[in-house]
Amino acid sequence: MSGMTDHTDLILDGTKIAWHRDRVDAWMRGERIAPITIDMALTRACNYACHFCYAMLQENDRKQITRQTIFDFLDDCTEIGVKGVSFVSDGESTISPVFVDAVKHGHSLGLSMACGTNGFVLTRRKLEEILPHLTYLRVNISAGERQRYAEIMGVKESYFDRVIQNIRDMVDIKQTQGLPVTIGLQMVLMPDYRDQIMPLARLGKELRPDYLVIKHCSDNEDGDLGVDYSAYASLYDTLREAESLSDETYRVAVKWSKIGEGDKRSYQRCYGAPFMLQISGSGLVAPCGMLFNERYKKFHIGNIVDTRFRDIFNSDAYWDVMNFLASSQFNAQSMCGSLCLQHGVNTSLDRLVKGQSEMARPDGPPPQHLAFI
Repeated sequence: MSGMTDHTDLILDGTKIAWHRDRVDAWMRGERIAPITIDMALTRACNYACHFCYAMLQENDRKQITRQTIFDFLDDCTEIGVKGVSFVSDGESTISPVFVDAVKHGHSLGLSMACGTNGFVLTRRKLEEILPHLTYLRVNISAGERQRYAEIMGVKESYFDRVIQNIRDMVDIKQTQGLPVTIGLQMVLMPDYRDQIMPLARLGKELRPDYLVIKHCSDNEDGDLGVDYSAYASLYDTLREAESLSDETYRVAVKWSKIGEGDKRSYQRCYGAPFMLQISGSGLVAPCGMLFNERYKKFHIGNIVDTRFRDIFNSDAYWDVMNFLASSQFNAQSMCGSLCLQHGVNTSLDRLVKGQSEMARPDGPPPQHLAFI
């Protein structure tokens, strides 16, 4: 079915780590494994000022990722066995002058390429250039009404109109060209945005992306964003109503696993970082976005602007950090912010290490986007 996405095999809440059992087994044997997924940005800059932005809490020394830097990086990823690179992390990658070339180059190497964006600069011409090379494109949009969009996303109301047109264009290009790319919308939900759940779900039904995912808002360990996790429970009925708008080609999915757990973790060790690495738009390589800030310098492994990624990956410093996170000296319950990107992977690996599950490879055909765990 050209240009259409079958939503039955799209995992929007959970992890696909069990489909990578060969890499899990190598890790269990103590081998040095390449990340399956790398989540990164091409710049620290952003043209928005979202109120829920975690990246603003993670300032570090800025360096510029050039075309040569990102091409070398993607070449190294291919060489060591990385499967997917998503331009998401702590900056708006689409405003980087190397964005389009990076997407094309990664795809030409056989990497799965993806992007999370506010969508503002992705006009039709640029979309026609990148969509054939992406596995998924996800637009961060935390409101369904013009005025509230401007308030929550920290921009002028006219930005809403432009982003909506860009979403219409991406859906149209996908369908008319029969592209396999998945187009999604994402709402970062703080309890204060409850009035936008249904307007956004209805807007999605009109615009016809493949999905709208609604996720909780991560805070840092000091609670600087002031997220009241106890308030999410009062939103459950509205969230279920939003999910009921799903149909055969548009799915509303709530990340219940994180919304339900709030800021609680069942594990203390961080095992997920070697499988799912994050890189700042400054080029900084660190285990995760929560550790980008300068005050976590002991977790900073290197910078791809200064050093080839393959050399960083093969260094003792890289594995010293990974081993520390997996040791009894580290406690994710007290030393991390609220539920992170690696949370699902961490939960699964923790159960495996403790002998609470065998992590058998699931039956049936694999889900979509296997390179993004």
